[in-house]
Amino acid sequence: MEDLPPVLRRTLEDYVEHLTRDRDLSDHTVRAYRGDVLDLFLHLQRLGSTDLTGLTVRSLRSWLANQQTRGRARGTLQRRTAAVRVFGRWAVQAGRLDQDPAAALRSPKRVRSLPPTLESADAAAMLAEALQVVAEGGGPAATRDVAILELLYATGIRVSELCGLDLGDVDDERQTVRVLGKGNKERTVPYGAPAARALTDWRAVRGALASPEAGAAVFVGDRGKRIDQRVVRRIVHRALRVVDGAPDLGPHGLRHAMATHLLEGGADLRSVQELLGHASLATTQIYTHVSDARLRSAFQQAHPRA
Repeated sequence: MEDLPPVLRRTLEDYVEHLTRDRDLSDHTVRAYRGDVLDLFLHLQRLGSTDLTGLTVRSLRSWLANQQTRGRARGTLQRRTAAVRVFGRWAVQAGRLDQDPAAALRSPKRVRSLPPTLESADAAAMLAEALQVVAEGGGPAATRDVAILELLYATGIRVSELCGLDLGDVDDERQTVRVLGKGNKERTVPYGAPAARALTDWRAVRGALASPEAGAAVFVGDRGKRIDQRVVRRIVHRALRVVDGAPDLGPHGLRHAMATHLLEGGADLRSVQELLGHASLATTQIYTHVSDARLRSAFQQAHPRA
């Protein structure tokens, strides 16, 4: 960013402030949008522009064509198109542009691929192996890992939501957790008896790991502070590696598995949408494709007239 001309650098700083302060977007989304617009500005600079006068439909299309030439995935191109559209609208509203050239852009059609997921038998094996580690004297950390795995698979909450849980967010009587999702939207998600037992066992030994810096965090890392998302990812990857034939998935893979298994068990799509905290039903519908694919596979393997 230091290499940008002063006008473009200040524009990017003001835009990031708008995303953070006015739109209240997550840190992850702000970083992604900032990176996309920074890449666009660097492209404008290479074209000889030192301010926004170089931002035209033609320069935007040449930037996207350059992305495609560099092998960017279709999904990345779609996100970057969306990012410059958001920027274009802001630039007009903020008086930085008279017209929005990004409004003329068309998003490339995204080819939606099916996310890899976990068979229910593999999920059960993963949890059984984790419980075995506890039985063999794995200590408080192993007990914590079981609670993390059970809760992720039972609720389908995001890893950020799990790491943000406080002790007051867990309702033992109703067997629910209160989570703060994207856009600071709060929702309540139920969990079953195995996760309830795992949470009870973990909280009974939590004091052996937790330091005063952990505060009210439900889950703490080995150093006693609130657990980090990277640690949770390592826990999930490690737990799945010991299951023969299981795909190498992280916490989001358990979220996929929970949604897929619920739908295969007869849950309606709208209920799964609420549990996952999806703003749009279209986002949840990808899991119906996973279920359909697995049903077709079972039919083709087993039906005599397949």
